[in-house]
Amino acid sequence: MKRKIPFLVMALLAILPIFKVSAAAESKPDPQFYIYLCIGQSNMEAGATPAEQDKDFNDPRFQFMAAVDMPNLGREMGKWYTAVPPICREGNNLGPVDFFGRKMIEVLPPDYRVGVINVSVAGAKIELWDKDDYKEYIDNERDWMKNIVSQYGGNPYERLVKMAKLAQKDGVIKGILMHQGESNSEDPLWPERVKRIYDNLCKDLNLNPKQTPLLAGELKYAEQGGVCAAFNTTIMPNLPKVLPNAHIISALGCESTGDQFHFSTEGMRLLGQRFADKMLQLQ
Repeated sequence: MKRKIPFLVMALLAILPIFKVSAAAESKPDPQFYIYLCIGQSNMEAGATPAEQDKDFNDPRFQFMAAVDMPNLGREMGKWYTAVPPICREGNNLGPVDFFGRKMIEVLPPDYRVGVINVSVAGAKIELWDKDDYKEYIDNERDWMKNIVSQYGGNPYERLVKMAKLAQKDGVIKGILMHQGESNSEDPLWPERVKRIYDNLCKDLNLNPKQTPLLAGELKYAEQGGVCAAFNTTIMPNLPKVLPNAHIISALGCESTGDQFHFSTEGMRLLGQRFADKMLQLQ
């Protein structure tokens, strides 16, 4: 005698595949959520004081994934938040990444979102993001820089990749933003070092190099008191020669804070908007 299966059980078995398909669909990354990885030194880290026009920003279409815990702000590493500064670490402020994202959502269709992950360290050489040589470099650096790096678990590259893999569950990595070079301003190997980091990111995150532009911002020009301005004409132009999908973002006319290295709020704004203009053109 065959055993009868209760009707309720049969009904549940019939709709179970629908639940599985629905769950799978929900877990797919949103192709309209554009994500950008950001690395660099102090200008990328962000130290600009918000102008009056910047203080009320609170648009959830522009988000950031916290790469470190921010206990004073109630933010946890690995989670998305509306990109109200600081979006790098506690103690930072506005930078070009903020203005990049704000310009992006202003121009993109309203059903698109932008997300950023910023792993930047003031004063650091590009070697800090080299997955193989970072430790030898940071072990010989100053204690204050070691303290910043410790917030990234001692390995900024590894932290960036870890956060990026989490982010890929939600959206699509569309490019890399970089503002770095003051600490490598006389290093002719800088373009090759950047390419090595870029290649590793593409490999570790399964990114297509042809579809993943790297935008590199110039350093302060001499007209603004920049002491590393020669980097813009002697070393940086070689980057697209070794990395075909690299693009240089001009810092000409970007206002200074008055020191030798840093941009003011308006300088950051212009630089960040130029990053966005180029990325929008490419995508």
